[in-house]
Amino acid sequence: MDRKTALTQVIYDLGQINFVRIILIVAAAWLLIAAIERLFPKLADRVPGRLRMYFMPLAPILRLLIMVVAIILIVPLVIKPSFQNLVAILGATGLALGFALKDYASSVFAGIVAIYERPYRPGDWVEIEGAYGEVQSLSLRALRMVTPDDTVVTIPHLKIWDHRIYNSNDGKRSLLCVADFYLHPNHEAGLVRQKLYDVALASPYLDLEQPITVIVAEKPWGTHYRLKAYPIDGRDQFQFTSDLTVRGKAALAKRGITCAVVPVGYPLK
Repeated sequence: MDRKTALTQVIYDLGQINFVRIILIVAAAWLLIAAIERLFPKLADRVPGRLRMYFMPLAPILRLLIMVVAIILIVPLVIKPSFQNLVAILGATGLALGFALKDYASSVFAGIVAIYERPYRPGDWVEIEGAYGEVQSLSLRALRMVTPDDTVVTIPHLKIWDHRIYNSNDGKRSLLCVADFYLHPNHEAGLVRQKLYDVALASPYLDLEQPITVIVAEKPWGTHYRLKAYPIDGRDQFQFTSDLTVRGKAALAKRGITCAVVPVGYPLK
């Protein structure tokens, strides 16, 4: 049996293929995916922060379902319906794609794994290879992240195989923020600790349902204070940290407490 005869036993003749129906299926899938990509971010901005973490992860799952349904509908229109034909076509296609699109296929497979293992999801604040920002959307191949400088970074999912993924909130509304204070050692530590606690408590960004912590560590050059608290919304983390820092410095200055002089090259953490 030559290749042409074998192919005709697997795939319909061109005259038998309903191209109009295939085009309609592809167009419908494309429109649905485009609608999801356009509407979900807008809807997510309108819902409360708590619901946003559950709402945004639905977008990549719906896109994947639409693509799977479209493929399921198209395959019987091209391939003669038999189990052997389906296995043969899928096997040959997978082998060809495996060699030609190795990295792309790895990213797609990693994207499927990411959807279910959820090392990150839309609304999470993550750091990958030095890039830090909020995950805006997930496709099968890559994630789109917006940094604090309003720069969009596209990162392929294959990074999850061999890179560390730092997730600041892991699908939760709360996100811990830290304001650092480096003070001269000649001061009353209990008073400073209470003042920094009060500074956080009075912040308009503070999530009152979460704890406030002040960590104190003595260093050779002075005293290091870490004021830890949670903003209402993770997107306010930089305004929150700035608010804590500015008002914390002002509160300490009123008490005559000065900053430490840290030697050049000395590690602060």
